[in-house]
Amino acid sequence: MSNNKIGEIVWRDISVENAQELSSFYESVVGWKAEPVSMGDYQDYNMQTASGEVIAGVCHAKGVNQNLPSQWMMYVEVADIEASVNAVKELGGRVLQGPNHYQDQDYYVIEDIAGAVMTIFG
Repeated sequence: MSNNKIGEIVWRDISVENAQELSSFYESVVGWKAEPVSMGDYQDYNMQTASGEVIAGVCHAKGVNQNLPSQWMMYVEVADIEASVNAVKELGGRVLQGPNHYQDQDYYVIEDIAGAVMTIFG
C-alpha cells in the first residue's frame, strides 16, 4: 500500500465456513474465476475478473478470520493507523480485532457507530 491510496478501498474479501463452495457460487453468478491460495492445510481463493485482475478474496472462517461476520469486508487504507484506531474509540466505534499484521502493515477490524464492520490498514 502507498500513500496515494489513503482513503481508498484497497481490498475486499469474505470469510465463510466453505470458501470453495462460495467461490464456485461467484464463478457462476458474476463470472469471476477462483484462483486457489494455499493457507497451509487449506485453500482460500483469489477471485479474478474475466481480464485476470484479482478483485476479491473468498476465505475460510479460520485463524484470524474465525470470528469475522460472513459479510463482504472492505479494507480501507489510512494515513496513521494508531490515530484512526483512537478515533474509532473516541467516536463510539469498537475495535473488534487487531492489531493484525500483513506484510509490513497493521490492520484492525472495526465496527462503526451504526454497527457496520470494515477493516482499516495502515
